[in-house]
Amino acid sequence: MAKFQSLSEAVAENLKDGDSVAFEGFTHLIPHASAHEAVRQGRRDLTLIRMTPDVVYDQLIGMGMVKKLVFSYAGNPGVGLLRRLRDAVENQWPRPLEVEEHSHAAMANAYEAGAAGLPCAVFRGYKGAGLKDVNPNIRSVTCPFTGEELAAVPAIRPDVAFIHAQKADRKGNVLIEGIVGVQKEAVLAARRSVVTVEEIVESFEGVHPNACILPHWTITSVVQVAGGAHPSYAQGYYPRDNAAYLEWDKIASDRGAFQAWMEENVLAVGPEIFATRVAPLQEAAR
Repeated sequence: MAKFQSLSEAVAENLKDGDSVAFEGFTHLIPHASAHEAVRQGRRDLTLIRMTPDVVYDQLIGMGMVKKLVFSYAGNPGVGLLRRLRDAVENQWPRPLEVEEHSHAAMANAYEAGAAGLPCAVFRGYKGAGLKDVNPNIRSVTCPFTGEELAAVPAIRPDVAFIHAQKADRKGNVLIEGIVGVQKEAVLAARRSVVTVEEIVESFEGVHPNACILPHWTITSVVQVAGGAHPSYAQGYYPRDNAAYLEWDKIASDRGAFQAWMEENVLAVGPEIFATRVAPLQEAAR
């Protein structure tokens, strides 16, 4: 049964040092507010998991919170590379970073296997690809029925998954509209889960039941954080803040500028700042 909490309470209870954690979102509904609260609480030695690590993972890595990254594609979408991630890999700053790279197909299948309680995911993939030469967790199995050689990767089962959504009702059922990546699978695969939402409503009247992606019994904690996906977007609430992504490339290119930005915009503020950041975007979209 979902518990309604503040963001600080939800992070404190569900995310511990050394955990494997997925802050999942696919261009849309990326849980920035949850990740920033993890920064404020000083979590360490995390294994980050995500299909498409972008700006918020660059921030977590740059703050020295991460020992390992399990991912498929990493970059500042529409802009370029992740400079704090690259600095960690190439220069071990602020600490060495272990990486385990997969394809999107492998990550999606691995999440689904985790959600189903299976030990691994089996799928067609990686034939002729060089990634398996540098990732020992990419293996092959032979189908016992057809003799076909298939790819196999370990199931993904995070200690905790964080996602952002548009709405939750008073029972804790979660509504997601628009692009859905692997948020559902990440929550179902995780041992604990925290869902931040734009608003909490009495019920989902007028909404088709299939839009309720996650029922309340699959979720550990629900938190209302208006604007909690910024600078990514939340369909129906605010658009993507493209300027913020462009600016991040400049900020992250210098260690000192990065640290100063994190101090001013994350460490020195609380989750309520997200609502003020999206207000100009909402006004411009009208």
